[in-house]
Amino acid sequence: MLQVKLPRADGTLARYTLRPATTWPASPGKPQWNRIAFAAAHVVADPFAAVNPWLTAALDWDATLAFRRHLWAHGFAVAEAMDTAQRGMGLDWPTSLELIQRSVAESRAIEGAVVFCGAGTDHLAASATTTLDQVVAAYEEQCAAVEAAGGRIILMASRALAACAQSPDDYAYVYGRVLAQIREPVIVHWLGEMFDPA
Repeated sequence: MLQVKLPRADGTLARYTLRPATTWPASPGKPQWNRIAFAAAHVVADPFAAVNPWLTAALDWDATLAFRRHLWAHGFAVAEAMDTAQRGMGLDWPTSLELIQRSVAESRAIEGAVVFCGAGTDHLAASATTTLDQVVAAYEEQCAAVEAAGGRIILMASRALAACAQSPDDYAYVYGRVLAQIREPVIVHWLGEMFDPA
């Protein structure tokens, strides 16, 4: 059995024996929950792709979508293209959009599958002269793309908005403009400084 050493409150280490891996059976039919639990699923890199992984993302699409099917089989909804390891720190907007399109298409074949998709401003090259209207336009572009793919929207926090906003009224202006155009209810997502100190 595999063991790891874990710290105790007094600073000493205690050995902990890991349990054997367990395979959980998929739920028979759609789970009957009164809540939706979202999984911000990671992507699976293609280790054999002939690309520089620092410059270009190469995904193993089959494995990436198989993991989403696994999550749906256990009753989870998928929060697609959300993880901070993906957006702005690994996946560019074109690859994120392809991920959204593929995941939404895959969800259509699975009864009860729920997928919401991150829409933000990470494709906007923000600078000291970035305006609120440029932030609105960036949000509009991604929201329109998610809706065109048939996805529901999770409106992600925007580094560009955080950099150019001067007051709470600026946030109300941007969110008001963007949300007024979206066809269905959205989830507004905010990480906070602990997760995104930039």
